Amino acid sequence: MNEPLPLPSHVHYELLLRLLEQQTFFAAYEHPSLKGDVNELIITLRKALSQQRQLEENCDRLGFKIDYRWSLNGAPERPSS
Repeated sequence: MNEPLPLPSHVHYELLLRLLEQQTFFAAYEHPSLKGDVNELIITLRKALSQQRQLEENCDRLGFKIDYRWSLNGAPERPSS
């Protein structure tokens, strides 16, 4: 693997988590089923971030470089088949 592994920047997870925890969760407060769905989404995002960090540790251990992406703009083009 010569090319760095493209991964989302951690800031993407942090932004989503802050929005869900600080705004969405409180907006759904009076609706227990929505509140539960939002809570599940928060847990899922935290797990995704944790899994990405494990992947990053594996890449580091194996000597693979990581290219943290902030957006899809500017991403290398894939060769057409």
